[in-house]
Amino acid sequence: MPTPRTIVRTYLLLMLGNTLAASLIWGINTIFLLDAGLSNLEAFSANAFFTAGMVIFEIPTGIVADTIGRRFSYLLGTVTLSAATLLYVLLWYVEAPFWQWAVVSILIGLGFTFFSGAVEAWLVDALTATGYTGEMERVFGRGQVVAGTAMLVGSVAGGFIAQQTNLGIPFVLRGVILVVMFAVAFRLMHDTGFTPERGGRPLAEMRKVASASIDYGWRVPAVKWLMVEALFTGGVGIYGFYALQPYLLELYGDPQAYQIAGLVAAIVAGAQILGGVAAPLIRKLFHHRTSALITTSALGVAALALIGVIESFWAVIALIVVWALLFAASMPIRQTYLNGLIPSRQRATILSFDSLMESSGGVWAQPVLGRAADVWGYAPSYVMGAGISLLALPALVLSRRQNAPADTVEITEAPIPGN
Repeated sequence: MPTPRTIVRTYLLLMLGNTLAASLIWGINTIFLLDAGLSNLEAFSANAFFTAGMVIFEIPTGIVADTIGRRFSYLLGTVTLSAATLLYVLLWYVEAPFWQWAVVSILIGLGFTFFSGAVEAWLVDALTATGYTGEMERVFGRGQVVAGTAMLVGSVAGGFIAQQTNLGIPFVLRGVILVVMFAVAFRLMHDTGFTPERGGRPLAEMRKVASASIDYGWRVPAVKWLMVEALFTGGVGIYGFYALQPYLLELYGDPQAYQIAGLVAAIVAGAQILGGVAAPLIRKLFHHRTSALITTSALGVAALALIGVIESFWAVIALIVVWALLFAASMPIRQTYLNGLIPSRQRATILSFDSLMESSGGVWAQPVLGRAADVWGYAPSYVMGAGISLLALPALVLSRRQNAPADTVEITEAPIPGN
C-alpha cells in the first residue's frame, strides 16, 4: 500500500537516476558538438532543434500522461531518450552533416517531453491521495538536492571519463543508465491518485484534455504570465549553462581541459543542492511566492550580466555559483506555486505546456546568442542573455497582481515524507 514515505522515496530515486544519466554529458556537450566539426552557430542551433522537439511534442506527450498514464509516459521516455542518445554517438563518430544532428536532436527533445510534467504530476497526485498535508516546497527542495547531488557526481564523472577515454563514452553510459531506470520505474512507479480514462476514444480524450488545459492553463492569468516568464528565461538558461563550457576553457587557456568543463557543471550542481536546501528558508522571507520569484530573478539577471562583463576565470566561477544558486532556490517555489494553480486532471498537460514555453524560448534565444558568440565572443553574448532575461520580470509582476490563493505562503511544520 503506497504511503507518502514510499511515494517520496520513489520520486527521489527517479530524480537520482534521471539526473545522473543526463548530467554525464552536461559538462562536455558543447565540446562534443564542436569536436564533431560544428561551429558555435551550428552547435547551439542543434540545441535549438532539441528544444524545438520539446516544443513540438510537449503537449502531445503531456496528453499521453493525462490520458494513458504518467507511468506509461515515463517508461516510453526512457526508451526514446536512450535510443536517441546512442544515435548522437553515431553522428559524432561519422562526423555527420548538420541536418542529421538536427533530426536526432529533435528525437532527444521528444524523449525528454515524456518526462516533463509526468513525474511532477505523478508526485503531486500521489501525495495528495496518500494524505500528505505539508508544504510541497520541502518535497521539491529535497528532490532538487538529490538531483544536484546526482548532477555533481555525473558531471564530474562525465568530464573525467571523457578525459580518460573519449567524448562519446559518457553518452553511451547515459543510454545504459536510462535502460536501468526503465526497470526501476516499471517496478516502483504506479499511478496512485490518478486513474486514466481508458473508456473513450484516445483522440477524443486527448482533444478534451487539451481543451480543458487551455481553459485551466493559458486562460488563467496567473498561470499565463508565469508561462510568459519562461519564454524569456528558458532559452537563456540553457545557453548560459552550455556556453560556459567553451567560455571557461577560453578563460582558463587550455581548450583540451575537459575536466574544467566538467568541474563547471559540478559547481552548478553544488549550487543546486544548496538552492534546494535554501528554498523553504527563502520562502519564509516573503508573504507571496511571486515576491520571492521576482527577487531571485532580478538578482540572477545581474549575476548573468556580470559573467559577461568581468572576463576573469575565478570571478566568473564565483558568479556562476551565485547565478546557479539563485535559479535553484527559485525552482521549488515556482513548482509549488504553479501546481497550486492547476487542477489534477490536466496537471501533466499544463506542466508540459509550461515546459513548452520554456523550450520555445530556447528555440529562438540559443541561435541568436550562439551567433553573437561567433561574431563578438562569449562575454558579450552573456550580457545579451541578461538583457533577454530582464524582459521576464514584468510577467512575474503581472502574475503577482492576480493575487491567486496559491501565491500566499502559509508556513507549516509538517515533516517531509521519507525522513
